[in-house]
Amino acid sequence: MNRFSLKVSGAIARVTESALAPYQSAVVRIGFSATWLLFLLREFPHRHELYGPDGPWDWELARQLIDTNGAFSALMWSDGRGWFEAVYLLALLSAALLLLGWRTRAMSVLFMVGVLSLQNRSVFMGDGGDNVLHLMSIYLVFIRCGRVWSLDARRERRAQEARARGERVTDRVGPALWAVAGFVLVTVTVAGRFHSAWMIPALLWAAWAVQGLWWAVGRRTKSAEPRILLDVIGNILHNGALVVIMAEACLIYATAGWYKIQGSRWQDGTAAYYPLHLDYFSPWPALADLLAGSGTMVLLATYGTVIVQVAFPFTLANRRLKNVLLALMMTEHAVIALVLGLPFFSLAMIATDAVFLPTTFLHRVGGWASRARDGLFSGVGRTPEPGSPGPQAQEDPEHARVGFTA
Repeated sequence: MNRFSLKVSGAIARVTESALAPYQSAVVRIGFSATWLLFLLREFPHRHELYGPDGPWDWELARQLIDTNGAFSALMWSDGRGWFEAVYLLALLSAALLLLGWRTRAMSVLFMVGVLSLQNRSVFMGDGGDNVLHLMSIYLVFIRCGRVWSLDARRERRAQEARARGERVTDRVGPALWAVAGFVLVTVTVAGRFHSAWMIPALLWAAWAVQGLWWAVGRRTKSAEPRILLDVIGNILHNGALVVIMAEACLIYATAGWYKIQGSRWQDGTAAYYPLHLDYFSPWPALADLLAGSGTMVLLATYGTVIVQVAFPFTLANRRLKNVLLALMMTEHAVIALVLGLPFFSLAMIATDAVFLPTTFLHRVGGWASRARDGLFSGVGRTPEPGSPGPQAQEDPEHARVGFTA
């Protein structure tokens, strides 16, 4: 077998044998669920005006638009105030549980339902970050994002310890969630409430069927081959979704950068000056005036933004240069959140950028979190969680890599 064939077979084995980048996947999960949760909490007093019955974009207008574009929204199943409150609370709860990593597979689906239902109900709400969150909520369904830094990881570790002691482990919550989800899907489908295009309903049914098949294979079959096959399929979907997220991030920055190059204000280095003088984007007028008053700062911000956005996709092959530009982009989004008052847009973009974070850095972050936890719970015996530094973080760093992140 020649060298090329060996490389191809090695790449295939790498993609199928394991779900790559567990730490990056966990950070993406935490980032997007936290972004959506914080947004829902901040807008809770205004939820009826934004997405509910008291908004200028009323239920009938939303229904006409959705009948035209085929978008999915559970809020279109009823125009009652009680139903709106139930969907909003479901979005809040699913975001919080996904953040904690509790039943991540089911919560990722409910998270997607909550995001699509609210955003498609009122399409004119948002600041740009909603578009990223909209897409990423779908991609999260395909990612095995609860393998580290989650309650699922802790539950799996405890289950393995119990099996090692010869105890029988029974999961009643998972089948109960699956049964309730099946009942809801059957009810909605029979009632003809799916007015959207086929993709989201098909995805919901496929996720429900796959979860049932996964449970049946794990509990009922004596042979290991069916479970291995399902693991391979799950790994392929996970790794493919990560590649899509990476490509999406590169596409966002590349298109934004190349469009900026064509603008005369970006060419002469003054583009960053004008947003700083818009009242809508000035939560801190004194800070905006301070930055806008420095011609050098405006010039650096304008040209630096274009250079970083255009160059980033081309630096992925160089790990050190990629990490430098990644840090600059995250810093830029943090500044945008503070100076221009766009926190949720910035959080969404930082969560997207997290897929490129180096694994060694995430191990270090896990170590800091573990030491902080031990400091808070000193004197209480605790077993290190999956994802914390030490033997587990060191035993197989290759499996935690994705693309050019390590």
